[in-house]
Amino acid sequence: MADSNVEARLAALEAEVEQLKGRLNAGAPKQPWWETIVGTFKDDPMFEEAMQLGREYRESLRPKPRARRR
Repeated sequence: MADSNVEARLAALEAEVEQLKGRLNAGAPKQPWWETIVGTFKDDPMFEEAMQLGREYRESLRPKPRARRR
């Protein structure tokens, strides 16, 4: 009797997993997320400024080369 209870619970869990997989796959985008935003900031001066500021900040974190001794 305990075996039938376990089997019934297992069958219910398998059905629920299949249902969840179906819901997950139904809402999946057809293309990768990054392809949906490609070109969003094209020719945007604020985006270009943000990229420049980020580049300057990253360069400021780099160690400066040591001066050569003579």
